[in-house]
Amino acid sequence: MSNEQFWNEIASPWMREDGPDDDIVLSTRVRLARNFQDVPFPNRMSTADGEKILTRLISGYHDQGTSIGKFSLIKMADLAAGDRRVLLEKHLISPQLADGESQSACLLSEQEEISVMVNEEDHLRIQCLYPGLQLTKALETAIHMDSWLEGAMPYAFDSQIGFLTSCPSNVGTGLRASVMMHLPGLAISRKLEQIIQSISKMGLVVRGIYGEGSKSFANLYQVSNQITLGKSEHMIIEDLQNVVNQIVVYEREVRKSFLEAAQTQVEDQVFRALGVLRNARLISSMEAGNTLSQVRVGIDEGLISDIPTKLFNELIIAVQPGCLEKLAGKALTAEERDQMRASLLRENFMSYSG
Repeated sequence: MSNEQFWNEIASPWMREDGPDDDIVLSTRVRLARNFQDVPFPNRMSTADGEKILTRLISGYHDQGTSIGKFSLIKMADLAAGDRRVLLEKHLISPQLADGESQSACLLSEQEEISVMVNEEDHLRIQCLYPGLQLTKALETAIHMDSWLEGAMPYAFDSQIGFLTSCPSNVGTGLRASVMMHLPGLAISRKLEQIIQSISKMGLVVRGIYGEGSKSFANLYQVSNQITLGKSEHMIIEDLQNVVNQIVVYEREVRKSFLEAAQTQVEDQVFRALGVLRNARLISSMEAGNTLSQVRVGIDEGLISDIPTKLFNELIIAVQPGCLEKLAGKALTAEERDQMRASLLRENFMSYSG
């Protein structure tokens, strides 16, 4: 695979766009959980039920142009394990869908900002992704997509409690909104722990890069809502927006204080990290994440002038195991991945003076 082909597959088109507050907020995601009223929920449905849903989507939406865009239905059974892992690392599908049965699929838009997971924990998981902090826009797009899908297939809905879902924690709006944030200042200063405790009392949660059960990577954290019942979609979005706005302010303040108190030490860490990325012959996923995070701080704070921030966003995905094996065109051992990861990072940073 050529480098151009690789980057076209790894970097979703929406990732290359700018967004509000994107020095701290990498991306915004809104997800709606939905089920059809005439088919058992996935935890109780048969293979035939799952195929019934797929048939509906193929006949009604596959490769169709609409006011939202053009979509293609990708069956997980038609993809090699490596290709499913790439979709997972790009946050377009969940681990559960990647490991799904023959009736699992993904309805994906051309720009990859809209992804509908089919026959995962629920019949549909409608997901919208945008760069930077764009919660309202993501919600509006998700609702538009939701209405389009519901047109031919009525949802399971209760007039008192709202949309019915497989997991009780999603009942009501079925809405999960999350914001991916780069928070090295708050993480290093240990202030993030205080924030996590505070926002948990407001029905919000902080998770790792791949959501529930995952760890932070490259100082990236997802801030999302936990409450889906008793509040409207717009109330949930407003609450999350207000908290994220505060975290953005806190992160900028901590970085400013670090630079004022110890600029030489911060510069030393940034340029040492850049040196590793330009020269390493073997580099683990964790070390790559840490050094990329430090270089991103240098870019955001004006210490590095000629490296585009979008390179960080793309490389965070490209250094993951599935993407590296996609580039290699074969399965790799752990050491081979470390070697290819280092080579990929060298190639991308050597052309910039810093």
